[in-house]
Amino acid sequence: MRGAGWIRGLMEADARDLRSEISRLQIDLIAAANSQGKSRLHDVAHTLRCQKARLERLEECLASMTSNVRPEASATPPNEGRP
Repeated sequence: MRGAGWIRGLMEADARDLRSEISRLQIDLIAAANSQGKSRLHDVAHTLRCQKARLERLEECLASMTSNVRPEASATPPNEGRP
């Protein structure tokens, strides 16, 4: 079974891919706004909204993974070193 670090790595890679796709969609949206095809403008805008919402959910998930990280077990037992 894979660990949390592996899953986090996959999610971070997915977030990077989404950010690049969002950048591309924003450029497409500008191009569609300058063209005569209003249908294309609607399609690009809808896809852009969906991808931004997906990225937001993914970033929230990554943030919660970061805040829920358990501290590593101490190498020194809790009672050692006390008289």
